[in-house]
Amino acid sequence: MAKNLKKYEEKLRENSLKVTGKRMRMIELFLEENRYLSAKDVQESLISEYPGLSYDTIYRNLYTLKDIEVLEETVLDGEKQYKISCTTHHHHHFICEKCGETKVIHYCPVDVWKNELDDVEIRNHKVELYGLCADCR
Repeated sequence: MAKNLKKYEEKLRENSLKVTGKRMRMIELFLEENRYLSAKDVQESLISEYPGLSYDTIYRNLYTLKDIEVLEETVLDGEKQYKISCTTHHHHHFICEKCGETKVIHYCPVDVWKNELDDVEIRNHKVELYGLCADCR
C-alpha cells in the first residue's frame, strides 16, 4: 500500500498541491474500498481519526482529487459518489445501487454505436450499468 501512496503523493506534487495527512488518508481510504463512497461515507470512516473533519474539507478534497484524476465521480440516488480512478486500461463499470460495489466490464460497446451514429464524432464516453450485486439481491 505504501508504494501506491507514493504514486499519489507525486500526483499531488505534480499539480502543486500540498501532501497533507488528511488528504493522504482519504486517498488510502479509497484504495481500501472497491466501491463508490459519498462524502458522508468518507466522514464516517475518518471521523475517529480526525474528529474535526468537516464536510467542507471533505468536499473540497473530493473535488480537488477528481480534478487531478485521482478519483472518478458518478451519481447514485442523486448524490455524487467517488472511487479511486481506474487508469490501467479502458473499461466500464457495473455499480451496485445499494452498497456501491463496482465490478469491471471489459467489453466496450462504443464501436457498435459508432456504426449507428455515423454522422457524429465521439470524443469521450463513460458507460455505467446499475443494479444489485449478488450480496444485495
